[in-house]
Amino acid sequence: MTWRVPKIWEGGDVWIIGGGPSVPRQFDVPEDIIQKVTQGTLPPNAYSPYMHPIHDKHVIGVNMSYKLGMWIDVVMFGDSGFFLKERNGLATFPGIKVSCNTGSQGERWIKHLGRDGSHSKGISTNPMLVGWNGNTGGAAINLAVHMGAKRILLLGFDMNLDGTRMQHWHDLYGKGPVLDERRKRKLPFSRHITSFSFIAADAKRLGVEIINLSPGSSINDFPKMSVKEFLLDTK
Repeated sequence: MTWRVPKIWEGGDVWIIGGGPSVPRQFDVPEDIIQKVTQGTLPPNAYSPYMHPIHDKHVIGVNMSYKLGMWIDVVMFGDSGFFLKERNGLATFPGIKVSCNTGSQGERWIKHLGRDGSHSKGISTNPMLVGWNGNTGGAAINLAVHMGAKRILLLGFDMNLDGTRMQHWHDLYGKGPVLDERRKRKLPFSRHITSFSFIAADAKRLGVEIINLSPGSSINDFPKMSVKEFLLDTK
């Protein structure tokens, strides 16, 4: 059954945590802890104490970001491979589970949204649908709007590799650093990034502010600042 998203965060801020490698460094997580999380010798929630400034915020975790801590309110995913890999972990996650992937529709504990075929890029205004935008991060922005967000803060929406050539802030997919150019050319960044100009246009029309808190991001459709700058600015 398709979920009609309620406006439970009407007029508020919503933080969305993506998979980009800048996430822990925006919170000054020590490099040795980042390395251990990447190597799998520490769990992702080792970052959690450093991310305490947003523990009391409204937070959507994209894909593996739900593993950062129980303070994540919502996990959003759209890929069947992710669901098959993380089914058991998702089942025990206490927050709201949302998917726009048909492969998980048989699970009653997951709230399902359709993909708006007439508005595949941008922000759908139908509360039972999302613009897929070719990636879960883009769909999560649409979900935040449905939930009533007036301002959306993006974390880990890098769309590029970090200095260690990692694609994500973790290595839970087991792919390791991107060391050869052939593999780099196959990365989905160029496909994913095309949707954000549509998202920006729709957000402006709907009166929703979006700030990219990934200063080195390749997405240039929203104002950028660091997490520190934003938190200082909003004290």
